Amino acid sequence: MNIFVGNISYDVTENELRKEFEAFGNVESVNIITDRHSGRPKGFGFIEMKSNSEAEAAIAGLKGKSLKERELDVSEARPRVDKKSSGSYGGRRGGGFGSRGKNRRY
Repeated sequence: MNIFVGNISYDVTENELRKEFEAFGNVESVNIITDRHSGRPKGFGFIEMKSNSEAEAAIAGLKGKSLKERELDVSEARPRVDKKSSGSYGGRRGGGFGSRGKNRRY
């Protein structure tokens, strides 16, 4: 099961996060999300655990737990929504007229 972990202190390492979750079972992977430009952590990440029952125990046991002075927000990860296919415009981005509306006379 994939677990979302939010409100992670910027000082927490993937190894420290792994250690917290290993208390509840087998951790397959740990991924703290970083900004692609600066490389700095964004304050959230994902944990993959092999067993659903272990993952559920970890969620219950770690939700609200303080780690480096931040209370963790722990829940089952929701599937990622493809932004290109969502919305009422069939995947088109933006809004308004863009450059088409700049020189229009009404």
